[in-house]
Amino acid sequence: MHTSKYKCSVCDKCCRSGHDLVLHRRIHSEEKPYKCHVCDKAFSRSRHRNRHIRVHTGDKPYKCSLCNKCFSNSSNLQRHKRCVHSNRRPYHCPYCGKLFKINTELKRHDRIHTDAKLYSCIHCSDCFRKLNQLKRHLLKSHDEGTWFTCNICQNKFAGKSHLKEHVIRHEGVKSYVCNECPKRFYTAGELTRHQPVHSDYKQFCCGLCGKDFKRKSDVKRHFKKCSAKLRYTVTGVYLRHD
Repeated sequence: MHTSKYKCSVCDKCCRSGHDLVLHRRIHSEEKPYKCHVCDKAFSRSRHRNRHIRVHTGDKPYKCSLCNKCFSNSSNLQRHKRCVHSNRRPYHCPYCGKLFKINTELKRHDRIHTDAKLYSCIHCSDCFRKLNQLKRHLLKSHDEGTWFTCNICQNKFAGKSHLKEHVIRHEGVKSYVCNECPKRFYTAGELTRHQPVHSDYKQFCCGLCGKDFKRKSDVKRHFKKCSAKLRYTVTGVYLRHD
């Protein structure tokens, strides 16, 4: 890998073949030639597009050999096997020692402890956890960037993806189907937020008390209450911080 002649001219990453190099370069160019014919969402690879289309069709070709539950893609099947049928938790938090079955859960959990804000504004001292939060701040506070305007109601959005989601609601088309029930949704995000209803699996954890939750919004709401309680002793006496 490190001596390969197929090296990216942007980041110096080496690829196994010329085809892999072409696919890798799309990370830098943001080229996405494969579009979904239902929602026009674009992808850099055809297999990613084909996997996405199953969200609209409800096709679930991957079956769990242990419980016969079906999934639309192999990664969801593997995640299901690790989370439901295995007790192995190889990933541990260096701050509180909590164990996790998959690495993405640990990364999500780590942010509770670090409160990392990697994106900083060049005009003021404000910092943000997500790039889209920084872009929205630059538009609203410093008039830097371009607003995306809905041609139907003239509402303005900081990101093109937010505008697309908004326009879908005008069209009234719910293209995303739940695998477990007949419910349909406008966006993939809405479908993702709905899916925990059909599972007992709780992937979000409070970094203060260890309580688990199904949704990120629930653990955020709990975390605020939990951190406020730390201002009190076990006897209920308020601890002043001034």
